[in-house]
Amino acid sequence: MPSLYDDETFFAAYAAMPRSRGGLAAAGEWHQLRPLLPPLTGKRVLDLGCGYGWHCRYAAQQGAAKVLGLDASRRMIAQARACNPGECISYRVCGIEEYEYPARQWDCVISNLALHYLADLDSVYANVFRTLTPGGVFLFNIEHPVYTAGVGQDWLYDENGRPICWPVDDYYYPGARRTHFLGCEVTKQHHTLTQILMGLLRQGFVLQAVEEAQPPQEMLDEPGMADEMRRPMMLLVKAAKPGD
Repeated sequence: MPSLYDDETFFAAYAAMPRSRGGLAAAGEWHQLRPLLPPLTGKRVLDLGCGYGWHCRYAAQQGAAKVLGLDASRRMIAQARACNPGECISYRVCGIEEYEYPARQWDCVISNLALHYLADLDSVYANVFRTLTPGGVFLFNIEHPVYTAGVGQDWLYDENGRPICWPVDDYYYPGARRTHFLGCEVTKQHHTLTQILMGLLRQGFVLQAVEEAQPPQEMLDEPGMADEMRRPMMLLVKAAKPGD
């Protein structure tokens, strides 16, 4: 199935986003995500839904021995190869659910803003657990359940167009949510906080960190960024596979 990101109009809109142009420094969650990464020197790193390959590049810069970035979008992979190449980095057009996840292959698995497009998190967790080496780390950033349960994933506005509040409905009913993103109609998957965290524990992971992303102080003057302090948009989770 073609990726949404292979749609020419959508991809053009995505390419104009600050995080697409400026990389990790322009991503509001990076100041919290970066400290959660384990030491990567000599490690093998798998990036699920790698996009432009910014996290792959960072892993290589930190001394990773091998990095593989997967994305279902051919356009994304082409952009990653052009913008973020590296001797230890390889990219592959492959969906998160299609990858083979060889046993004990990777020391660290990263996924940034991709898992909320998948309905079956438990299968992803099982695959990641299998492919991690003992003591390996799974670090992901997923849209927060409060955000995915938002009605149309948008604010309620007053008569002057100012956001009043963020409405949440049908929170305990996981599943598909139709919303508008970058001018296109998009299907995302809502998962409750219980599903996201308990699914990891049931699989055997040990939770090491759970953080709700907040924009850094230096970004609060950017348009709309102050409103990001009014409700959580992203959830950062770090889990580890127990060692032998």
